[in-house]
Amino acid sequence: MKIAFLTAGGIAPCLSASIGGLIDSYNQLAPDAELMGYLNGYRGLLLGNKFDFPKSVRKKTDVLFKYGGSPIGNSRVKLTNRDNCLKRGYIKDGQDPLKVAADQLVNDNVDILHTIGGDDTNTMAAQLSFYLKQHQYDLTVVGLPKTVDNDIYSVAQTLGAWTAAEQGAIFFENISNENTTSHRQLIIHEVMGRNCGWLTAYTAKEYHDRLKKRDFLPELLIDQSRWDVDAIYIPEKDFDFELECERLKQLMDAKDSVNIFLSEGAGTNTIVNELRSSGEEISLDAFGHVALDELNSGQWFANKFTEKLEAEKTLVQKSGYFARSAAPNIQDLDLIKRSSKLAAEMALKGESGVVGLDENNQEQLGLINFEKIKGGKPFDYSQKWYKNLLKEIGQK
Repeated sequence: MKIAFLTAGGIAPCLSASIGGLIDSYNQLAPDAELMGYLNGYRGLLLGNKFDFPKSVRKKTDVLFKYGGSPIGNSRVKLTNRDNCLKRGYIKDGQDPLKVAADQLVNDNVDILHTIGGDDTNTMAAQLSFYLKQHQYDLTVVGLPKTVDNDIYSVAQTLGAWTAAEQGAIFFENISNENTTSHRQLIIHEVMGRNCGWLTAYTAKEYHDRLKKRDFLPELLIDQSRWDVDAIYIPEKDFDFELECERLKQLMDAKDSVNIFLSEGAGTNTIVNELRSSGEEISLDAFGHVALDELNSGQWFANKFTEKLEAEKTLVQKSGYFARSAAPNIQDLDLIKRSSKLAAEMALKGESGVVGLDENNQEQLGLINFEKIKGGKPFDYSQKWYKNLLKEIGQK
């Protein structure tokens, strides 16, 4: 039996650990199985870049639990985007990326493929599985849901998201000290999250909760109000810009600083429309998403708020790469190990799907049908913990 692994999309604090968890599971359940990896995700699968896992790796899985990133590399490739695959040299003119990938799996005699990634990764895995079955090749595909955005439909909690929020909070614990560098300091903490504000909200919660446990010295500038969160902006919830400016201006006048937690996807439509109206071209990625790095929503908001709040100094800091590159925390690692074990068990039974905390089954860990997996799930900002957070920081 041959079992292959690939990780795809952006990295998250679960990829290395998930590979470790899967290897551990197969060491117990199928010790004679051959294990291999495709280098840099679907790119490696299309190009046939692969390698076998030596016995030394199978004996040292504990190392994989201590690292962020992916031990077999990542890439963003959409197998159904033929033009992009051709442009990047992954296929030849006239080839179908799905067929190229399927043929590679057949040629490599792969029986089980584990994909670790977000909705795009697992959607591509599903397409591969369906394609192969249509062509009478029985391949079992079991995915694990990775994304720091925590925005996959049917999955209550994606792997690595808890850690990313915790690391974002740790990141801002240092950045918040910048409030002492000048008069009327505005700090914008830009957090990952294209369509979903969960990570921004939970990062703010983690930071706010950690702040409560710290000692302060209000006799000097070290007052909790200067360090605390003043506003949270997420893609799912619009806000009255002028009213918010009035509120934040009052805070700036009172405590000489303002701290904003901003989801990178907040205000995207407004920014895109403004740029297009001025004749600027909007860059898209292989999946048709607006290239957020080039859009730079943090700077757009910074320019707007700086003027309205009469900020003397404005600082935009992004915790995304810092947070997503971390090794998993204890909470995530427990879920990763349990998910990996079930993924291996289901794969050996020949059952395909995505292993996750199933929203449609009381958030129990189980195998979710590929057809129920899709991205773009919005954050439910009516949750009690979020409403309490807004109340504590004085935001409506």
